[in-house]
Amino acid sequence: MHNVSIRQHIVDRVVARRGDIHWFTELDPNKSALLIIDMQNTFCKPGAPGEVPMARDITPAINDLAAQMRARGVPVFWVLHTNTQHDGRSDWEVFFNHVVRNDDIRASMIDSLAPESQKVFDDLIVEPGDVTIFKNRYSALASGASTLERVLRNLGVDTVLVGGTKTNVCCDSTARDAMMMDFKSVLVSDCCAALSDDEHLAALETFIQQFGDVMTSEEVLARMTGDAAGDLREVG
Repeated sequence: MHNVSIRQHIVDRVVARRGDIHWFTELDPNKSALLIIDMQNTFCKPGAPGEVPMARDITPAINDLAAQMRARGVPVFWVLHTNTQHDGRSDWEVFFNHVVRNDDIRASMIDSLAPESQKVFDDLIVEPGDVTIFKNRYSALASGASTLERVLRNLGVDTVLVGGTKTNVCCDSTARDAMMMDFKSVLVSDCCAALSDDEHLAALETFIQQFGDVMTSEEVLARMTGDAAGDLREVG
């Protein structure tokens, strides 16, 4: 996983504003959900068109956290990306025509993200009570992107714990939109992966200042059990 820490001047800035690096001192398991974003072959499998090598390194941490969440009655969501094609046109034309417009890469991404190809990466443990949701935008909470918001509201969830890949793209986008919709939003730093340490850290530093909390798995569990021991100014 990424071996980085939020820089001291960011910590100092945040603490001066609210007296604590963290947004939330307690997390209610009865109102929380774990969202694992885009941990699928397109982004996790070696040689895949959207490969994020570090995503494979965070699978043990995700498996451990998911098991701990299930034990506390917290629902686990696997949020997977997919895009459909109709008569040569995609449901996300600006992405396929501009972000990945190299012909070979575009073709491989279209094939890789086809609805029938999507499942959770094999190294991850999915239990029968888990929920799988499909999205067609970076953020699962963008308008029309998925049914995630409706499902969370129906379950009485007001807090989302977000992991997966990439930290600075789909995890960040979903977690930011969650805060905009008035969910308490947490990026779980050791369960997120980006293409580089710099990109991962930049996302965490921006997020903790304006959009939500950044916690390690250990910190999440401590706040869920009511035992927030340790130095609250240390985040991963």
